[in-house]
Amino acid sequence: MNYAEYIEINPEIRFGKPIIKGTRISVYDILNWLSQGMTKEEIIEDFPELSEEKINASLSFAAHRENRIRVAS
Repeated sequence: MNYAEYIEINPEIRFGKPIIKGTRISVYDILNWLSQGMTKEEIIEDFPELSEEKINASLSFAAHRENRIRVAS
């Protein structure tokens, strides 16, 4: 998935945290809601500006960042 289609980092919005384009909803917000047990459908119901594709883009973005983390020894 090309998450760059849905996610941007702008230092003027939410202190530069990754957000869904056109919103102030951060990737962290979405990941937190999912980790608290909300379903994608519940999130979209509460935030209709989101879609399943945008939620999946957040998951893909987080997975990509996690994959890049390396421990220096």
